[in-house]
Amino acid sequence: MVKTMSSNLKQIESFIEKNIRPYLISHNGNVEIVSFNNNILRVKLMGQCLTCPASADTFEENIKNALLSEFKYLKDVILVNDVPQDMLDMALNILKHKI
Repeated sequence: MVKTMSSNLKQIESFIEKNIRPYLISHNGNVEIVSFNNNILRVKLMGQCLTCPASADTFEENIKNALLSEFKYLKDVILVNDVPQDMLDMALNILKHKI
C-alpha cells in the first residue's frame, strides 16, 4: 500500500507532538509545520524559540536530525524564519536612528 502525502504528514505531526514539542514547550517555545511538499518539510519556531540564540542548534540537532532519522522519505527539513512586521519596522527605525 502506498502512503499518501496526507498520511505521511499525519505521521510527522504525531512524531513532533510526542518527541519534539514537549522539549520545546518546556522552554516556552514550539514548532509549527508550514508546508510539506515533494517530501520537503518546512517548519517555523514559535514562542521563546523564535528569538533564542540557540534556536539554530535546537533546529539542527533536535528537530531536523530527529525528523530525517525517523522519516527516510524526507528529502530535507527547512527552517522558515518569519520575522513579524513590527520587529522589522523597529529594526528599520533603529537603523535610521529614529529610536
